[in-house]
Formats: sequence, structure tokens, C-alpha cells
Amino acid sequence: MSSMNIEYRRNGDYLVPNIELNQPPPLGKYGRMRRTFLKENCPVLYNHLLLSGKLYPHLAEIDQTAKDRLDRQMEELLKQNPAPDKAAQQMAWVQHMNALKMQAEEAILNELIYS
Repeated sequence: MSSMNIEYRRNGDYLVPNIELNQPPPLGKYGRMRRTFLKENCPVLYNHLLLSGKLYPHLAEIDQTAKDRLDRQMEELLKQNPAPDKAAQQMAWVQHMNALKMQAEEAILNELIYS
């Protein structure tokens, strides 16, 4: 039997073990969307990934890939459809950028999140 050296800290009259939970950084929007999709539509795959410890790395990879692809697609779409002058036409600029983002996100959601 192996001996474990656990350190304790005093909390009032009690000794509490110094245990830290290694939590990964929080997931972004696309990682959370993928998790919800898997949980609701692919429960077998979701449970397999969860039980094998591969769920969080999968979700983090999807999240990062989606963010990178969104940035690239936004740059390409802005080259094809330049935005109006932000200083002169603020609302038109916001509408234009939102439309481009929705267009780029639609492709990302279909390819990465909901597949």
C-alpha cells in the first residue's frame, strides 16, 4: 500500500486537506454550442467522449477552430464586400458587420458544430 503525503490547513477546529481541482479554462461560445448539440442529438458519442476524458479537448479544439475560421472568413468577406465608413455611417457599418458575421457563422455552425 502506498503512503500519501497530504498537507492540511487549519480551518477553525478542523484540518482541511489542501486539494486543488485542476479546472480547464472555460469554454467559449462554439464549444458550449457543440457540447449542447452532442448532448441533445448524439448522446452515445457525448457519453463516450465524456467517459474517455476526450470531451473537453474536443470541445476546446472545436471552439478554437471555429474562432479562427470566423476571423479568416470575416477578413475574406470584408475584402469582397467593404464596409461603409464607420465614422460617417455608424449604424450602416454595424448592420454590414453583423450581416457578414451571420453569413460567416452560418457556414461554421453547419460544418463544425452541427455535424
